[in-house]
Amino acid sequence: MVKVLMFGWEFPPYASGGLGTACYGLTKSLSKKGANIIFVVPKADPNAHKFLKIIPTDGMKNIRIKTINSPLTPYMTSQEYEHAYKRYEKSKERSVYGKNLMIEVDRLARAAEVIASEEDFDVIHCHDWLTFKAGINAKRVSGKPLVVHVHATEFDRTGGNGRDDRIYNIEKKGMEAADRVITVSNFTKNKVIENYGIDAGKIEVVHNAVEFNDYNIDRPKISNYDRIVLYLGRITLQKGPDYFIQTASKVLNKMDNVKFVVAGSGDMEGRMIEKAAELGIGDKVLFAGFLQGADIDRAYKMADVYVMPSVSEPFGITPLEAMRNGTPVIISKQSGVSEVIKHCLKVDFWDTDQMANKIIGILKYKSLYDELKKNGGDEILKFSWDVPAEKCNSIYKSVIANG
Repeated sequence: MVKVLMFGWEFPPYASGGLGTACYGLTKSLSKKGANIIFVVPKADPNAHKFLKIIPTDGMKNIRIKTINSPLTPYMTSQEYEHAYKRYEKSKERSVYGKNLMIEVDRLARAAEVIASEEDFDVIHCHDWLTFKAGINAKRVSGKPLVVHVHATEFDRTGGNGRDDRIYNIEKKGMEAADRVITVSNFTKNKVIENYGIDAGKIEVVHNAVEFNDYNIDRPKISNYDRIVLYLGRITLQKGPDYFIQTASKVLNKMDNVKFVVAGSGDMEGRMIEKAAELGIGDKVLFAGFLQGADIDRAYKMADVYVMPSVSEPFGITPLEAMRNGTPVIISKQSGVSEVIKHCLKVDFWDTDQMANKIIGILKYKSLYDELKKNGGDEILKFSWDVPAEKCNSIYKSVIANG
């Protein structure tokens, strides 16, 4: 039975994106296969009297969640960290937390040393850059092998423009220190090779999957007249919301009975609201805010089409979630998920004319809609988290044997 010390920076119910969804699905399946997992995650707790706190997990055997008292949150920028730090101005926690994001990441890494010296484990598994320093420290004090899991790179988050070299350097050092690097797609593997100089032989591709939940939700309707096109994800540069709004305008030039729903939050949300108004389609674009739990499935079921126009998407679990709910999918070719699903329509993120044509085609031609719905529903059944869990198990055994 493999014992895993895993470092992440979001885990349900404290999750706001795909990383938390992936960590939950992967660890749940790993535990079913017999792995023992200590999952370490930052969580601000002003009332904490101890450095670490253990939270029980519901229905997940062999998993312990440990929290490090920290204001770090998923997808946090330096500016957002500064705002969070200021919120603790009158709290005793203020003297504990780092004064900026990078100092706090270093503090997280020092906490990892304590955990690694106290816990019993066989292998270390780290998710994305915020935890790579923690993984390096844990490896140093324990002598145990390190696996780093790349869900996104600084090149994905910034579109290659204005990258933060501090983050890039942490990513590079983490991959270099690792005994094995896992990427969520060949798309990401190639970026890791080209941008970080990592040996291809050190990299394993483990595609993501989707959780099959027990929600019993009828297909809701906004109106009997309008067709619904959905965007669901963080409203950030990487996810291409601006291309979605441009596409909406082009669709509405040819079809009037369409509403576009934007579900999510992010630093581009205000700009997208202004852009919709500027294009004269403000009354046709609904901003639903951040959704969780059953509301996510409710949104997919409500939609006639789900669109993922990502500029650079290492994988992209949301199309799998849409297919799980019987919703036809259009995805950008610049995504890892495009490597593994066939029953969807694919388009370059920047080609808003083609994106609009594909949306119109699904909305106008029932035979195309029905084909994508049925075949997508059949195809999604093969995307169980048991498959990536088995691959990770094999990687663990390999690095342990070679250690």
